[in-house]
Amino acid sequence: MGRLNSALSVFFIIALSALPLCLHHSFVSVHTFRGPHWCEYCANFMWGLIAQGVKCADCGLNVHKQCSKVVPNDCQPDLRHVKKVYSCDLTTLVKAHNTKRPMVVDMCIQEIEARGLQSEGLYRISGFSELIEDVKLAFDRDGEKADISSNAYEDINIITGALKLYFRELPIPLITYDAYPRFIETAKITDPEKRLESLHEALKLLPPAHCETLRYLMAHLKRVTQYEKENLMSSENLGIVFGPTLMRAPELDAMTALNDIRYQRLVVETLITNEDVLF
Repeated sequence: MGRLNSALSVFFIIALSALPLCLHHSFVSVHTFRGPHWCEYCANFMWGLIAQGVKCADCGLNVHKQCSKVVPNDCQPDLRHVKKVYSCDLTTLVKAHNTKRPMVVDMCIQEIEARGLQSEGLYRISGFSELIEDVKLAFDRDGEKADISSNAYEDINIITGALKLYFRELPIPLITYDAYPRFIETAKITDPEKRLESLHEALKLLPPAHCETLRYLMAHLKRVTQYEKENLMSSENLGIVFGPTLMRAPELDAMTALNDIRYQRLVVETLITNEDVLF
């Protein structure tokens, strides 16, 4: 009987892991539809001349406001509705573009590795905020066609700034609010082996797109540390920069959030140093 239960448990774990990730719909506000509209959930008419129902900002689903509370989490983001890159949910963005990671992450990292790995103070030195905003607008407007080459932005710090800004503006941080407490507790473990084991388990709490993006970023930051003699950026320095960028405390008081900063740094530093064994 025990073996049967174990076998069933394994079956259900495999079956659940094979299921597609269910996304919540983004019913951001009451919507006014032009012309007659029917609710796509209950199939009943939407009465009224204005504010007849709500519309999902990611997939365009139209439903009554009351129906929006019971609609299944089966959102399939559509590029026609996902209008921006920055400040867009990470999983929504990759599903809409059908990619493993956000294109902004891939493009910025490729550009940085092509011409900036030996730049002193890489990621620590800030570029001009106006030009970083220009890069953000270019991605929001042109997507993967955005020009971030040296012809457009000679200073590599503009591109590193744009990448950091992308992570800062995520509505759900790369290391999610749900997983945050587990990562912080992991950083408090003093034994290096136990800390690695705990960190490996904590990574499993991240949604697939978040985990893949984190893996790609950590592999890149490890390559940055290989040029430490030139760029003066160690894993510790990068941890200081990226800790608060990738992790945000979920509604903690100011003192607790302040105390967490050192653990955020330690989490990122450990992820960089052990990238090859953790992912």
